Order: sequence, then structure tokens, then C-alpha cells
Amino acid sequence: MTEQVATNITWHEGTVTPEERLKNMGQKGATFWFTGLSGSGKSTIAVAVEQVLLNRGHHAYRLDGDNIRMGLNKNLGFSPEDRTENIRRIGEVSKLFADAGVLSIASFISPYTEDRDQVRALHAENGVPFFECYIDCSLEAAEERDPKGLYKKARSGEIKGFTGIDAPYEEPANAELHIKTHEDDLETCVAKVIDFIDEQNLFA
Repeated sequence: MTEQVATNITWHEGTVTPEERLKNMGQKGATFWFTGLSGSGKSTIAVAVEQVLLNRGHHAYRLDGDNIRMGLNKNLGFSPEDRTENIRRIGEVSKLFADAGVLSIASFISPYTEDRDQVRALHAENGVPFFECYIDCSLEAAEERDPKGLYKKARSGEIKGFTGIDAPYEEPANAELHIKTHEDDLETCVAKVIDFIDEQNLFA
């Protein structure tokens, strides 16, 4: 766990209750954490799911791994330590979005089980719903897609520490949702995610 460095600080409780947020927004917040290999389809599915939810009048926001690394986490690389800090930070951000009543769709490779479990624990400690969604794709299929050309660079040695090639990806053992993008098309995958969200009784 990250050590608390700042001193002389006190948590300031608000007066707004979860029930008030539900009445105001017509929904409960929750985090849907998409994890999977690069090229598995996490971002593509997240974009489509966000659009469907917004079209239905729900409040949702997509937090994408590359986008976050261009701002909030621009000072982090891809060492195991930096990956852990990357996930810790976005875990805190996604929790805040969900606590505010938004459906937070976090799309991150997040290769380490321990890191994902810490994000889950953070949500549980704060009473915020968290759902791990394994966007499963075989390495062969992901490498064949290679939309960013990263696998090719990893195979040539241009990129070091690339997940699935010379860095590990620890598959979720107990994900709430398991989507196989090498078996289903995008429309089917998105429909499965939306159906799963609907089953969570988040909407008033």
C-alpha cells in the first residue's frame, strides 16, 4: 500500500447521501474495470458501451489507459513499480467517479492480480460497487490484430517489458464478467456488457 506522506490533514465528511445522489441522478455509481491484453478490445468495447449508456440517458465516463498516461499519469513508465502506481491512481479516480454516481468504465491492461485486488478492496472499503470485467483474447489473436504495432516492436526488441511477450499478464480468476473477443464480434460483446450492467440494479 502507498504510504500517507502528507501530515496534518483530516478527512472532511460531506452531507450528501448515496440516496440523495440516486434521487438526483437516477442511478447508483459503480466501476466496471476492463482488464486484458493490449489489443484484446478493451478500449473499443468501452467506447461503445459508454455511447450506449449515454444514449439511454445514463451518466457514464470512460477512463482509458493511454489517455490517462497522457495527463494524470504522464510521469509513469512501464516498470512493475510504475504499473502498480498507475493502477493505484486510476483506482482512486474511478472510485471517486463511481462515488459521485457515475458509471465509471476503466479500461486498463492492469496485468497484476494484486494491483486489481487492491482496487477492488479500495472500492469495498468505501462501499462503492466494483465489477472486474475480463476482456479475454488469445495472445495469438491480439498479436495478429496489433492495432498499434506494439507486438511487432516487442518481438523485435524495440519495446522491453511488454505484457504478454516479456512481461506477465495474470488472468483474473474470479472476474464478474468474462468476455471473449476472439470468439464474439463487437456487437455481441457490447450487448453482453450492457446486459450485465442492467443486471446490477443500478438504475432507479
